[in-house]
Amino acid sequence: MPTLRQIPIDRACAMLSAIKEFHDLSASDLEEIARQCSWYRYEENEEIVHFQDKSNSVFFIAQGDIRVTYHALSGHEVILCDLTTGEMFGELTAIDGKSRSATVIARNSVLLASLTAIDFKNVIYASRQVAEAILKRLASEVRRLTERVYDFSTLAVSNRIQAELLRLAKNHMTGPNVAVVSPSPTHFDIANLVSTHREAVTRELSNLARNNLILRKGHDLHILDVARLTDMVNLVRGSS
Repeated sequence: MPTLRQIPIDRACAMLSAIKEFHDLSASDLEEIARQCSWYRYEENEEIVHFQDKSNSVFFIAQGDIRVTYHALSGHEVILCDLTTGEMFGELTAIDGKSRSATVIARNSVLLASLTAIDFKNVIYASRQVAEAILKRLASEVRRLTERVYDFSTLAVSNRIQAELLRLAKNHMTGPNVAVVSPSPTHFDIANLVSTHREAVTRELSNLARNNLILRKGHDLHILDVARLTDMVNLVRGSS
């Protein structure tokens, strides 16, 4: 069960200031939002929201990482995305009033700030900066999901794996042409991200390693040539 936490207002404001959609808010605006938030601690593998439940709160990740998943009736898991500190989730239900569209699990110990749907919408109506940030976030999600649908519909499994590695690389750049994903996703996780099986992931990662595109070191995955990987993905997508 989640643990309800009492957070001092100054610390709450500091953590909320790290949320992407709140970056441009004044100290007084942050304090007003902080006073409306409830704070919860979830531990690793604990369920935060469940697919089709009727809760309507929006969550802001102050610490830790979460995973958004969907389970088919067959039991097959589809990983929709992973989110980390500074991100938010649950806004769709808060906006449209419908049931949850996915299940959310804590990947490690997670501290979340929570706003009710009514309070969240009031924040949007009261702040042009927040409203614009939410609009940009939703537009970005549409573009991301459109790209995934395109990839699933047109790309071979090996190319979908390459495209997923490129997405990971863009979020973990450590230099102009290299990235380090730490910890490295498991083969099973990559398979669930691109709708294939673990064996196919193992084969493709071995092929990429032989071609000096990736390297595993301990728990880290090094992507050694992001530009070359980008060219490979763009070629099969037919983009420049």
